Amino acid sequence: MDMSEIAKKLGLSESKQLILKAAELRRRADVQFDSSVIGVGEICKAIICLEIAASRMEVIFDRQAAIKLSGMSEKAYNRSFNSMQNSIGVKNKLDIRELAIQFGCIRLIPLVQKGLSLYKDRFIASLPSSRRSSTDITRPVFTAAAFYLCAKRHKLKMDKSKLIELAGISESGFASVSTSMTDLCFDVFGRITENKDSKDVKGNQELLDILPEKGRVEDGGSLFDDGEEPSACKKRKQMEKHACDD
Repeated sequence: MDMSEIAKKLGLSESKQLILKAAELRRRADVQFDSSVIGVGEICKAIICLEIAASRMEVIFDRQAAIKLSGMSEKAYNRSFNSMQNSIGVKNKLDIRELAIQFGCIRLIPLVQKGLSLYKDRFIASLPSSRRSSTDITRPVFTAAAFYLCAKRHKLKMDKSKLIELAGISESGFASVSTSMTDLCFDVFGRITENKDSKDVKGNQELLDILPEKGRVEDGGSLFDDGEEPSACKKRKQMEKHACDD
């Protein structure tokens, strides 16, 4: 199945420039990305190239339809997408100011910037020293989640689905990052009050899929190495106790 046929199945056949861009990315991936290592087939590779091209050209892309067409699970697709995007040197970026203008929330800019800065410091500090240098939280999902949480705390209407689409992440991945942010920076982002379901239990594992870690933790593992650092919840309680003492 060639790129044009796959694009047609995803409703992108009318965008010739997008197909050409995806084909260019696929040629780059053939040289720079060994898809056999993580079991990514040629069809899935083409689909990922189409999604990257659509994101860069600001064309609406149906990720759920793409995942279904790829024949992979959502988790496997997201992991393959992130690996391939990193390998070919393509990185989506979300600018806080542009988001604020797009959603009409200019006053959130300093709050989001403060929140991201605090989260970066606290999250890096919570990791074992051996993993701090390899952790990157500049990915779009962190900016989008911080923007959403600030808007929610200040009771501003926000199109969550649009933010998730701009971040190029699954809904569960977005939820995992949001939970991590509220655990570590509750003083800026507030707390998520909704009841957590079974999908949220895997939040730490999903964060590892989002972050470019060299090692891999098996399903059900923790984001933090056993015995080396306190959990996010424990750190939150320590911070709350310290605030009360002051």
